[in-house]
Amino acid sequence: MSGVRSVKWPVVVGLGAFGLVRPVLNITGVADDLGKPLTPILATVVITLIWIAAVGFTRVPEPVLTLVFAGLTYGVLTIVVSAILSPILDGELQGPLAHPAAIVGVLGVNALWGLIAGLLAAGVRRVRDVPIR
Repeated sequence: MSGVRSVKWPVVVGLGAFGLVRPVLNITGVADDLGKPLTPILATVVITLIWIAAVGFTRVPEPVLTLVFAGLTYGVLTIVVSAILSPILDGELQGPLAHPAAIVGVLGVNALWGLIAGLLAAGVRRVRDVPIR
């Protein structure tokens, strides 16, 4: 459990919130203007690379846990944003809160995204010979 205690929660929340760039591109129509499905895919790749760099090139403790929690934070934030914005934009609640079974999927997929990014960040640290802790 000492691993969880050493996670830097401001980093987790910041990286998770940064992931909201992706849904903002959809909400604002920028993803439509730039072209789907390429824009959301590229946004995901860029976000992932920034997550990897933010943890892989620094001494943030627990790189894998940090990014798993960042993925979970992103998942929670997207659920909340969807719950707030869908009634405003669409006139009714849509998204995971409208279909509660989807919450598990959203959190699972985003935890997996964070896990993969975290393992890659840990790999960057190994190559750089920075202690993973």
